[in-house]
Amino acid sequence: MYLEHEEILRGTVSAIVFQNAENGYTVLRLRCEDGELVTVVGIIPMTVAGERLLVTGRWNNHPSHGRQFEAEFLERLMPETEYEILTYLSSRALKGVGPRTAERIVEAFGRKSLDVLEQEPERLAELPGISQKKALEIGEAFRQQIGIRRLMEFLTAHGLPAELSMRLYRIYGPEAENALRENPYLLADPVFGADFTAVDQFALELGLEGDDPRRVESGVLFELTHNLNNGHAFLPQDKLRTATAQLLDLGGDEVGEAMDRLTESGRMETDTVAGLEACYLPALYEAETYTAERLLRMAAAEETPPRNLDSLLRQVQERQGIVYADAQKNAILQAVLHRVLIVTGGPGTGKTTTLGGILQLFDLMGLKTQLAAPTGRAAKRLSELTGREAATIHRMLEVQFSEETGEMAFVHDEDEPLKVDAMIVDEVSMVDILLMQSLLRALPEGCRLILVGDPDQLPSVGPGNLFSDLIRSGRIAAVRLTEIFRQARESLIVMNAHAVNRGELPVLNVKNKDFFFLRRTDPAKAVETIRDLCCRRLPENMGIPADEIQVLSPTRRYETGTKQLNQVLQKALNPPAIGKKEKGFGDFSFREGDRVMQIRNNYDIIWKRVNGLGAGTGIFNGDIGRITALDFSQETATIVFDDREAVYGFDMLSELEPAYAMTVHKSQGSEYRAVVLAALQGSPYLLTRSILYTAITRARELLVVVGDENTLAYMTRNNRQSRRYSGLKLRLEQMP
Repeated sequence: MYLEHEEILRGTVSAIVFQNAENGYTVLRLRCEDGELVTVVGIIPMTVAGERLLVTGRWNNHPSHGRQFEAEFLERLMPETEYEILTYLSSRALKGVGPRTAERIVEAFGRKSLDVLEQEPERLAELPGISQKKALEIGEAFRQQIGIRRLMEFLTAHGLPAELSMRLYRIYGPEAENALRENPYLLADPVFGADFTAVDQFALELGLEGDDPRRVESGVLFELTHNLNNGHAFLPQDKLRTATAQLLDLGGDEVGEAMDRLTESGRMETDTVAGLEACYLPALYEAETYTAERLLRMAAAEETPPRNLDSLLRQVQERQGIVYADAQKNAILQAVLHRVLIVTGGPGTGKTTTLGGILQLFDLMGLKTQLAAPTGRAAKRLSELTGREAATIHRMLEVQFSEETGEMAFVHDEDEPLKVDAMIVDEVSMVDILLMQSLLRALPEGCRLILVGDPDQLPSVGPGNLFSDLIRSGRIAAVRLTEIFRQARESLIVMNAHAVNRGELPVLNVKNKDFFFLRRTDPAKAVETIRDLCCRRLPENMGIPADEIQVLSPTRRYETGTKQLNQVLQKALNPPAIGKKEKGFGDFSFREGDRVMQIRNNYDIIWKRVNGLGAGTGIFNGDIGRITALDFSQETATIVFDDREAVYGFDMLSELEPAYAMTVHKSQGSEYRAVVLAALQGSPYLLTRSILYTAITRARELLVVVGDENTLAYMTRNNRQSRRYSGLKLRLEQMP
């Protein structure tokens, strides 16, 4: 979309076409001083007809609505003439003021009407029909509106996003600007999501010194928060001091003093872990210590097996029509004997069959069992494999707004535990330490917990090294399934996955099974082959529809990365067409019919069942959906996630990515009928054995690898494990 050079418009708002009250996105008609009526779009919260605006921005051509002016910065010019003030007050912008009341106010106070509303609202009681109470309420509503507008202007004047004003005012009210001046770094809190560099620049512009304690403390907390994205539950004290000093261009002593203050005030926790002075955010410290204490307490509990256990096990085998292997039978028995049990194993080792046996045995014992998984796709797959309903951990725990904290929180915890006797969680390698804490808090005393997963897959995206720490601690009962069953041995997917896990090159020269290798050393040729596989070869030759094929890549960058592949595959699988709407956002143009993925947990999104039977809140990281409609009049996108439909404002498109191709990391916990893996380019940190192993195990029926055998050989050899700072293993080992 071509944007023209920057211009400034000055005029009066004649009408509001659309306004999102939550984020302030607005479409309005502006009557310019030369009489021209233009459409202005942008973040312009609480705008009403009659306001005068000075808007800086650029023209662009909207595919459906024609030429529009995109506001980048603006200045509010309050109505001056009696006509402008009357238009403004008649717009019902103020609670309790309609057209007739507006007329009485302007008749009585003329051009001083707005001054009266802000400074002497009690004078409104002089007018017929307005009580003293109502007069003060009108004045309060006006001051609130003015407060948000002034706050917005304050932020935008310093280059900060205008939408922050709504969140700030919601939390701090009329004291928001004072709170910002007192500590500009409050914007660095994750609740606001502001960029730290921009906040730091803002603070320095307000006159804070480079070594101001507020700046240094905020820098320390930013480094701790930022490194959660790298999987670290804590940072060693010396690394945290060095990183913060580099971030703020300060000396280590100043940062060390800030760390001491944060510890003394309880905003940071410190502990000794493996000889390191570990620095934690309080929530992470609490999650790690709580998880260790609760799991050890569960592990120490003795369970009395039923007297007829052997008879029950025979009944389970008869129901399933199988005879369990020794390791499977042992896992099922251990699930009865222990309050908490880990069951691990690679593909084809019978984890699903074993899980089904545990479930059947718990049924015969009269236990109410809940199945759960960390993602929607993993939960759906678990339901299909067991024939029983499974839920994501987030939905099972339920989310609601907490009046106490002002944030979203889980409904189920110690005060309102889940009503279950046993909990079975699949794909536990994806669960981070914070989610495990929330799950454990919701389990009633005496509840059994079975944790199932593959420890050789990638660790969780979130902080901690939970599954690996639990297994390596040796304090939690665990059964590892290693035997590859005959039927699974016939699958080249399964055998190659195990070969890679042993550090052996996968078999690449067999093309009559479920694993195919197509040698392409030129990235452009590789992309062309991947496109052809998805559009023609697999649908036509193997009967696999394009929407059941998932393209994976180790990386987002390069020609064979997901960014480029998504552009190519969208053009091939969902090309533009007359009547098909699309919305440009960042480097991608979202189009009706596109496959998309939610990339962060959002507990606030409201969804409803496609069949109309039920509704709820929350769309979570990794959920896959399809855009069914784009509405430019409402500035919304409708997306269907399996059986749930959600409506996103255009400003929320930053939470979505195209999902024709995705990184191997993003595919964790999912299984696809067919996978096409691009194996050609990437950094040494991404071309690893665990990435290749995880990619192979995502395919259920067919895996096609497109790339270079040298890349596959490098990935197989490269057993690089990114180090994560986590204290859970040591806590489990050292606690009595």
